[in-house]
Amino acid sequence: MRASEMRKGQTVKIDGKLYAIVDYQHVKLGKGGAVFQTKLKSLADGSIQNIRLRAEEMVEEAYLDKRSYEYLYSSGSEHVLMDTTTYDQITLDDDAFGDGPKYLKPNSQLQVSMYEGKPLIITLPNTVDLEVTDTPPEIKGATATNQNKPATMETGLVVQVPAFVKIGELIRVDTRTGEYLTRVKE
Repeated sequence: MRASEMRKGQTVKIDGKLYAIVDYQHVKLGKGGAVFQTKLKSLADGSIQNIRLRAEEMVEEAYLDKRSYEYLYSSGSEHVLMDTTTYDQITLDDDAFGDGPKYLKPNSQLQVSMYEGKPLIITLPNTVDLEVTDTPPEIKGATATNQNKPATMETGLVVQVPAFVKIGELIRVDTRTGEYLTRVKE
């Protein structure tokens, strides 16, 4: 595809490396022609590159195969996922799986983007419902001031929650920020 056809979020291959397009801008230079100033994130190591491309330059688009997976279990630093359509299982290490184990209970659904059969990007659901297993007791009068306290979830994740949250309650946590959102009624 031409550089002028690029869009945010697309995956491209430049010099044999995969990049996700974070941002791009059409820039008109003084004497020369117009160029696209692109901000690319490397899918291999997460580094950000700034590259200038002329509008007529060709860029190879990389198509990622997005599949639904189910998180089964973790064993040490290995995490086992199952493809929900073919029932094939894959094992990922801590580096590839990122923060997933903190947020996921067995049988949780997630999306894995693959390129040439290798998992590249693991996309967690935006929110997860987790049970509070440990938190200090409620402090009388804490509702007057907006005080938060640490709460340990069933997965081991520690989240700052309002003072009224008790042990055994189900709360909704944002996986992008790690913040408490609301209590969940069963």
